[in-house]
This record gives sequence, structure tokens and C-alpha cells, in this order.
Amino acid sequence: MKKVVCIGESILSPLGATPAENFAAVCRGESALRRYEGMFGVKEPFVASLMDRERWTAPGRTFFDSIVIEAARRAVEAAGIDPASPRTAFVLSTIKGNVEYIETQDVTLACSARRLAEAFGNPNPAVVVSNACISGLAALLQGRRILLGGGFDHVVVVGAEVQSRFIVTGFQSLKALSEAPCKPFDARRDGLNLGEAAAAVVLGFGDEGWELADGAVRNDANHISGPSRTGEGSYKALRHVLRNCSPDALAFVNVHGTSTLYNDEMESIAIDRAGLLDVPVNALKGVFGHTMGAAGVLESILSMHAVDAGVVLPTRGFSEPGVSRPVKVSATMGKTTKQAFVKLLSGFGGVNGALLFRKGGAGC
Repeated sequence: MKKVVCIGESILSPLGATPAENFAAVCRGESALRRYEGMFGVKEPFVASLMDRERWTAPGRTFFDSIVIEAARRAVEAAGIDPASPRTAFVLSTIKGNVEYIETQDVTLACSARRLAEAFGNPNPAVVVSNACISGLAALLQGRRILLGGGFDHVVVVGAEVQSRFIVTGFQSLKALSEAPCKPFDARRDGLNLGEAAAAVVLGFGDEGWELADGAVRNDANHISGPSRTGEGSYKALRHVLRNCSPDALAFVNVHGTSTLYNDEMESIAIDRAGLLDVPVNALKGVFGHTMGAAGVLESILSMHAVDAGVVLPTRGFSEPGVSRPVKVSATMGKTTKQAFVKLLSGFGGVNGALLFRKGGAGC
């Protein structure tokens, strides 16, 4: 089978305008999380990671469409491909898109996807992946499947999310937001923080670089907003991607780590059941917040940069274990010589997903 590899990437976030800038900020221990009062007309204060809208909004476009197209443009330039080619496909990952404009315009995600393709003169219908919080992961997996299905040479996968009154108040109504910076897997965790970002990866065929080696999505149908208490979906997704890879080959598992009581507990159970208790675990929500449709792409890119640098990124906010299984949460910057990692995500509706990335075979 041909290898699907990452040949171009980009990240736009409050911490930087390139993958290198964002990675350097994480290594310095920075966080984009801030406390906001009155933002979006929301009455209750909240902590979030928000981008500079004035800087990133292009004339005649919404903020969301602007960062989607800009992230894609930068990744396409890095890859050196022709985005207008009929053998190039676009995949857009988002959960809410332009929902803040729901009262004044058509905010269907298909419209944003169409504008993405049109911005590059691409003749193919862009694919939308909107599958709760695993959307970015599922979009990368969809891009891999498109390539392996034949007919395309490259797939541009863009994950993006912007926040609004609709989203913030929705999470507040679920009592899911913390009034302080989040603490993944920590005993004092009390909720998540929301975030904004756009990240893109160009997938193609090759023998060098980072390979998107395998992936799986599993739905355990547990609850509309609550994860399985046994970690069933995440465990089965992990079991799938590890069928041809030894846990000993993994530098780390980059988890969802939302800092909610049940998500972190569920992930710890799934990791235990999958035989990964000796593998380092880290989460990036304490740096960028929960970037929703961007999370799978953003966190995968930073994980690739971490392995390239020989490090295991720390889990900002974590200090005291607060889950029932003895997972090896990375509290400080660690070192690694291994060349593979797993990206794990879960979301509303019982959706769960895992991706296996490896470089140079990585012994698996």
C-alpha cells in the first residue's frame, strides 16, 4: 500500500502564525488562555483562547472563512502543490462554522466549504466533516481514505473553529466551562476552556516524512453529551490503530484531555485497557483551549514537531493525578527517541477516534 504522508502544514492561533511559532511558544510554557468579561455579549465571565479578529479577517469575508482560507493557503504553499488541480481535494473540519451569523446569512457548512474550494479555483466539491470534537481527526482520516481510494494526488485538510455567544452560552448551560485555566487529568479539574484556531495539513503520497499510517473512528452510542464510563469507543479505536504497532514504539499518546470530570476519566480507562499505561500521555488544552473542529489537526501537527525535536510536551495545568488509572501524564517537558505517536479524541454523541502517525517505519 502507498504511504500517505504530510507534505505541508500551517497553524494560525493566538500564540503564532506558523507551526514553528506555536511549537516554540508551547516549549516556552506559554498559554493563550485569558479571562474574558462581556465578550460576545455573554454575561458570565469565561476563560478562552481567542484570536485577533481585526488582524485575521479579510475584506468581504467572515472571520471564520478568512482563517480557513489563509490556513489552507499557507499549507498549500509549504507543500508546493497546485490547489486548482482537479487531482487536489479539499476537506473542511468544523463544528459550528459561521453560526454566529445565523440570523443574517446562510451559515451551512457546505457554503464555507464551497468558498474554500472557490478561493483556490478548485473544481471539486469540498468535503465537510462535522463529527463533534473528533472532527479534525476524522477529517484527516477521510483525507487518507480519499487518497487511497484513487483519483487524487493531494488532499488539503483544514480544521477551524471560532467562538461566539451561541457556543459559549451553550457550554455554560451544560456547566462544562471552568472559570479558571483548565487542568487536564488533574484532581482539581472542573471543566474546559474554549479556543479558536485554524490548522491545515496537505496529504500526499511519499516515502519520507510523517506518515498517517492508520486511523479509526468508533461510536459507542453511550450518551448525547457524556462519554462511556468504560472507555469503550476510545479503547476500540486504540486497539485498531495498534494492531500493527507495538506500544513500545510510541513516544506518547496525545489525548483529548478536555479537563472535564468524565472525559479525562474515560480516556484513562481506555488507555489502561489498551495496554498503554507505560506510554507518556499529554494534552494541549491548557495551552490552546478546546479548539473543537481544529483540535485534531492542530494537536497532530504540534505532536509531529515534538517528536521531530525529541521531546514529549508537558500537560499544562496538570500537577496531581485525578483519574482512577495510573496513566503516565507528562507534567514537565520530557525526552524521547521514538518516532511514532497516537492522537486520541472523543466527542458528543459517543464518537471516538484514534490516529497513528509514524516516521521512518518507527518499528511498527
